[in-house]
Amino acid sequence: MKTREMNRDWIATARTLSEALPYLQRYDGAIVVIKLGGHAMGSDEAMETFARDVVLMRQVGVNPVIVHGGGPMINEMLEKLQIKSDFVGGKRVTDEATMEVVEMVLSGRVNKRIVQAINRQGGKAVGLSGKDANLITCDPADPALGLVGDPTDVDPSILRTLFGDDTIPVIAPLGGGRNGETYNINGDTAAGAIAAALKADRLLLLTDVDGVKDTEGNVLTELTASQIHDMIREGIIGGGMIPKTETALNAIEGGVRAVVIIDGRAPNAVLLELFTEHGAGSLIRKG
Repeated sequence: MKTREMNRDWIATARTLSEALPYLQRYDGAIVVIKLGGHAMGSDEAMETFARDVVLMRQVGVNPVIVHGGGPMINEMLEKLQIKSDFVGGKRVTDEATMEVVEMVLSGRVNKRIVQAINRQGGKAVGLSGKDANLITCDPADPALGLVGDPTDVDPSILRTLFGDDTIPVIAPLGGGRNGETYNINGDTAAGAIAAALKADRLLLLTDVDGVKDTEGNVLTELTASQIHDMIREGIIGGGMIPKTETALNAIEGGVRAVVIIDGRAPNAVLLELFTEHGAGSLIRKG
């Protein structure tokens, strides 16, 4: 006969699972769009942890949609192929040669790495780009930047079909033009447009910062859209946080219930945000 003493860690784990029940019920059937970038894409260990969390979400009834970036990998491949880039206002001009590399890296190397990671954890993921099934149609964001697109029409019907088959969509931020062009889309922008089209319950923007901070450097755990507008105007929000908060505002205006700018460096950040009372970043709601 085997005997064992109750380990405190086991008890804590059971308590955590029990306390998660109301959150599991709250998000049953919910659509959660996740913009994956930064640290979570940087190492195999982080990728495996993220993939396991996404599979758990699907297992408990959440419909996750992953939209990923890949800027560092694109830069690495352009350098390897000795393709030089021009810049306008600090932004890369995407000509046809650059676009071929962008599509190869995003739809190929990066997208399939995420799909494989999710499938290894027992999920069922499929890789797409915004060009598939007319998911994202774009106009030029700025003619001076070449093939950089701004989403104008999003048809999420293919995503809803995948939800019905318990499949997790993994989307590369590319879109089709009205005349057969291929456009590169900022990953946050693509995620926000898809979340708005789906009227998602949550848009999670994974970053390498703690969240939105006040003038003293404290992370603000909850904000309204009007407070974000004020903080941008007053210069409290600046730099790279401006486009992320603007993505959040646009998504909320488009019908997303709430957006969270979340620290993707934290282990199990997505699960912390959805299924515990603690959260892992700055939640932005309409108001």
